[in-house]
Amino acid sequence: MRLLFFKAFIRSYLRLIYFDILMLRRDAAALRDKARLWPLGGRIMSSEEIGRISYAMDMACIWYRKEVLCLMRAAATTSVLRDYGEPVEMIVGTQIMPPKTHAWVEKDGRVVNDKPYMREKYLVMELITGAASPNTQEG
Repeated sequence: MRLLFFKAFIRSYLRLIYFDILMLRRDAAALRDKARLWPLGGRIMSSEEIGRISYAMDMACIWYRKEVLCLMRAAATTSVLRDYGEPVEMIVGTQIMPPKTHAWVEKDGRVVNDKPYMREKYLVMELITGAASPNTQEG
């Protein structure tokens, strides 16, 4: 399990760099498209493994060279979990008062990288689902 954490931490940190470059270009549409089109890997993980990968992303965010914004973190988390075969969705929501937007990741309607009550606090504005797995695409 330590090897999974270490690999996930390195992958998470590198993915933060990748999405940070997209953020520097101020191209949120490209960031969302990359998250949407990120291919699924080969296997489905247990909820414990998903938790370890989310924890690895949390640690990568702590050690990252600058503050990681929620959109970048959600896109990076989405791509890393999809690398491992998890069909997760990136959610972008907003709240009315005070005006605020936020992004997080869900699997089967369950928040995997933030507080579990995100859908109660924010109105979902965009649901970014991924491409189908190569094994499940219709011919």
